[in-house]
Amino acid sequence: MADTIKALTIDVEKDGWDKSRGFVMRDVPMPVLDEKKNPEDALSVILKIRYAGVCGSDRGLWYRSAWKDMVHESLAREKKTTRINGHEFVGEIMEVGSMVERLYHDPDENNPVKIEKGSLVSGDSHVTCGRCYQCRIGEEHVCLNEAILGISIDGIFAEYMKIPAKNLWAVDQSRIRPEVASILDPFGNAVHAATSVDMRGQRVAIFGCGAIGLFSVLLARNFGAAKVIAVDVNPANLAMAKELGAHETVQIQKKKKAHEWEADDEALVRVRELTYGKGVDIAMEMAGPASSLNNCIASTRRGGHVIVFGIKDGDVTVPDFSRMVVVRGLTLHGIIGRRIFATWQIAQRVLSDKTNGVQDKIWNVILKKGKGTVLDFADFTPESFEKAMAEHPKIVFRIKG
Repeated sequence: MADTIKALTIDVEKDGWDKSRGFVMRDVPMPVLDEKKNPEDALSVILKIRYAGVCGSDRGLWYRSAWKDMVHESLAREKKTTRINGHEFVGEIMEVGSMVERLYHDPDENNPVKIEKGSLVSGDSHVTCGRCYQCRIGEEHVCLNEAILGISIDGIFAEYMKIPAKNLWAVDQSRIRPEVASILDPFGNAVHAATSVDMRGQRVAIFGCGAIGLFSVLLARNFGAAKVIAVDVNPANLAMAKELGAHETVQIQKKKKAHEWEADDEALVRVRELTYGKGVDIAMEMAGPASSLNNCIASTRRGGHVIVFGIKDGDVTVPDFSRMVVVRGLTLHGIIGRRIFATWQIAQRVLSDKTNGVQDKIWNVILKKGKGTVLDFADFTPESFEKAMAEHPKIVFRIKG
């Protein structure tokens, strides 16, 4: 193998942060397993990346609107200046550490999907410690010492990567096509959010119809919601939400406000009309801006649930918090990552079910059968990449290596 590989990166010294944007394609060292130097490599693998999904987190890094502190602090600890970005992937195992077989040994010889050299795998982007209180009680998604691929440790926008084997999830191509398998991680975010409350027979409003919001539309319908209302500023995203099964759509009009955190009165009136004056049972905040959180709170009925997933750096103002949240008896659910690996199992079963149409709609509607959404990594330019991000809620790199 070559000594260097191509990778998309941010160099906090060369590129800067506050006055820059984007990623830079650079030559970086080929990852290797060296158990003498790094004993943890015994439990790691080298992957050849086949497909890599672009997440909302990557958009936040591209535009420098999120993750600044985490990137800078982690690089300072590592005494480095360059971070390889990206965290959604499907790839082929090329090398395995000496302890990986023991970690994943399956006595069921009839199991066709294994974690071994040559296996096709995806995996969770949160590398957890396994030692803290949360990990030890089965809450690894809120690990005290977690690292996140592409943010606080090097990620997967590269031809090859090294990753702890415990993070891997085997992929069966006969059940899930590889382009969709590469975005199991963000689909899992939506699964985690949509399974945090019981959606059966409920009225659900989804504020923010980027990729994970669109996944949430599919899942809300699949999990039995009685009415799904999609809310966004982008009419194209709302059209996709309708095609994916949203019963109603509400477009928020961009306009000047005294404060950026103010809720949108016109959208709230429309949500109230669609729920016969009651408000929704469940509101899902999937966009990030403070105004979106306040839209969710104000549109939810007394005693309802607000699922908070969107992330954007900065403070949030919730006006009249005691009356709007406490007195109205709302429950706010903070959702981060996926429940490892319970969420992955649910996601796999939903996508593998050929009768529910979920996987087909992700490929046909959200990924548009790859037209303009599956980009060749070798052909990356900042201009073409930014154009694709502006035109599509979800894009995927095809990495030939």
